[in-house]
Amino acid sequence: MLRALLRAAAIAAALLIPATTTVPTTTVPTTATALPRAGSGGQDIPRLTDRQGRVLTLRGWNIEDKTHRGEQALTAITERHLRDLRAQGFDFARLLVFWDDLEPRPGHYSEGYLRKIGRILDWADRYGVKVVIDAHQDVFGPAFGHRGIPAWATRTDQLPFTAHPDDWFAEYFEPAVQRAFTHLYEDPDLRSAQTRMWRTLAARFAHHPAVLGYDLINEPMGEARPGEDLATAARRIERDQLTPMYNRLAHAVRSADRDAWVFVEPTPIVGEGVPTGLGRVEDPRVVYAPHFYDSAMEAGSDYDPGAGWIEAYERAVTAYPERYRVPVVVGEWGPPDSGLPHMSRFYRDAMASLGRYTSGWAGYVWCYGGGYCAVDDAGVFRPNKELTVEPYAPSVAGRAVRASYDPGRGVYELTYRAGARGSRVTVLSVPPGTWRITATGGASVVRGPDGPARVLAAPGSRVTVTIERG
Repeated sequence: MLRALLRAAAIAAALLIPATTTVPTTTVPTTATALPRAGSGGQDIPRLTDRQGRVLTLRGWNIEDKTHRGEQALTAITERHLRDLRAQGFDFARLLVFWDDLEPRPGHYSEGYLRKIGRILDWADRYGVKVVIDAHQDVFGPAFGHRGIPAWATRTDQLPFTAHPDDWFAEYFEPAVQRAFTHLYEDPDLRSAQTRMWRTLAARFAHHPAVLGYDLINEPMGEARPGEDLATAARRIERDQLTPMYNRLAHAVRSADRDAWVFVEPTPIVGEGVPTGLGRVEDPRVVYAPHFYDSAMEAGSDYDPGAGWIEAYERAVTAYPERYRVPVVVGEWGPPDSGLPHMSRFYRDAMASLGRYTSGWAGYVWCYGGGYCAVDDAGVFRPNKELTVEPYAPSVAGRAVRASYDPGRGVYELTYRAGARGSRVTVLSVPPGTWRITATGGASVVRGPDGPARVLAAPGSRVTVTIERG
């Protein structure tokens, strides 16, 4: 997770953030094959789909245990996490796993760790939560006091490393850490080890009903060359190192799992409004999975609605999926202090923006406590994070025409043309509380005492669903 993205001086030297722009309408057009983006010049972004061809919208949170290792790894994640997350209407979890726990010695994969991942996936399936398994790294891995790539796969050429306890993200710019990324990307034996690791994970969980996909590496970084500014270095690393790596790893996953989506991330520099340099990943089921963090808010500042950060981010982040025709799911977002005066505005602006171009998102992080945690020890949302709870359609069986939510009125509307074949069931997620659901076009709504509501429609019919609060 990204806390203090870049030091202010480095940002100022490397990046020019565009000024504020007009915010497009909050209406969310959602087509079964593409999501047109307001102001995109007629270009569009594909939507995520499931095995039945239904259009998916993911809303959820990251779940993690960065504290425990070895025999205690993943013990901080309990069934309560999945149960409580689902009870608020969320249907998606991004599960952090660590290569250093999975393969503590070269070629030795921990059966106990795999069983623990499987147990969490079983809980997710029990509560109807889709999961993306994220190969997470922070500051490369345990060689630098963090988690991720094993120490045995860390090569630094004896370059220096200095810890930065008050700004750990600055450690990414230490020479030893940057060189370790270069070796991971370039050394044939490390490439092979990473490929085998992913083949092992995908083979183990390819048939698990909760698994939607795999996030190949969290927030990848790299080594800048002399004279490069950060934006130039990021684009080169993405083009020349990340793109080949993603193609290798996607092939490894696909050799074991034919159906799962493969999630690929740019470097975190995209958070400063810099378009990625990633090239095409040659796989039919690729998801672009950037993170959505503002360096000022990560450092503790309040949201500044006039700064134009969300607009700049949206312009930058939509270029890649428009060019390569892949869906977007934002893998992490959310400030460390959600109680500042302008955070209510931030969450409303962010939810509107994410609705314009993504197939979904995972907030950071579903835990019980302070800081980034979604809820407190009692399970009550921390300030303003309840604004992430909205009605939505996790899956639409047909060609979705338009979906929108007006938070002021508490009204969600979905219009679509029911599919002519395959599943006829559209699934609705309704938050806790009193909500009224109606449907036109000859459709019927089925809502039991527990679980999501379902809409059944005749093939080819034009359906409008309305969910109203109170």
